[in-house]
Amino acid sequence: MSDAANAAADTARAAAEEKSALSHPPVDPDATAAYGDDPDQVIDFYVPRAEGAAGRPAPVVAVLHGGAWRAPYDRRHISPFAAFLTRRGFAVASIEYRRGAAEAGEGDPVAGRWPDTLDDVAAAVDALPALVREHLPQADAGRIVLTGHSAGGHLALWAAARHLLPEDAPWRTDRPAPLRGVVALAPIADFAVADKLEVCGGAVRQFLGGDAGFAERQPYADPALLVPTGIATTLVQGRRDIDVPQAVAEAYADAAAKAGEVVGVTLLEDVGHFPLIDPAADACAVVAEEIAQLAW
Repeated sequence: MSDAANAAADTARAAAEEKSALSHPPVDPDATAAYGDDPDQVIDFYVPRAEGAAGRPAPVVAVLHGGAWRAPYDRRHISPFAAFLTRRGFAVASIEYRRGAAEAGEGDPVAGRWPDTLDDVAAAVDALPALVREHLPQADAGRIVLTGHSAGGHLALWAAARHLLPEDAPWRTDRPAPLRGVVALAPIADFAVADKLEVCGGAVRQFLGGDAGFAERQPYADPALLVPTGIATTLVQGRRDIDVPQAVAEAYADAAAKAGEVVGVTLLEDVGHFPLIDPAADACAVVAEEIAQLAW
């Protein structure tokens, strides 16, 4: 096949994968709790639908959805994935956060709201153990794995690295987050590489405030600059992902390795961007296994 034909085939395959992942009806949570006053500052909780290991309290998977940090994509599209994890014996906390919206009369929404998006993720992760104890009594609040897809993968990696932020960062913590680990799914994990590849229509540069904000804000938001975290981390990536290409994940893993930290990278053949969160796809079962490796 010619390069043009290959590109057309990849685009068609990616569209079919996205259609499949987004075809599942949203799944209502068992409970929802606020971690702030804004309507988007909420966490949905899902109780486990299957018994866990040896009858122990279920570990918690905290999920951060993707969507290029843009407003049209909210946690509803990842709720079938959350429900899938409950059938694997996990309790799930699906975190919503503020995202970028279009200005009145303008076109597509921008990527993210600075600093609101990061404010929300930091606040949600900090509030999570207490909210789990209140709303998921059958779960182990001391056994949390953070996962996220695409832009949510970025947020998961960032949340696990807050102790490495510059000292003047408002989100900085004095110690690593109490997490069992992070499983980042096709994450926007290296901002320099993602920006060069114009991932998600230039979302990274938009998120950082355009050309003026990129260099200034990158040290506060780029996971590839915030290593080693000291927290067990695995990246799951489809080799045929044209939305967030494999090179982005590999750049993060390389940065971690240069900092003395081994990050697991699971590459899936003939898999694109969306099968990782599609309960109908084999890749989704691989994701659940990677989470289980850290959770138990």
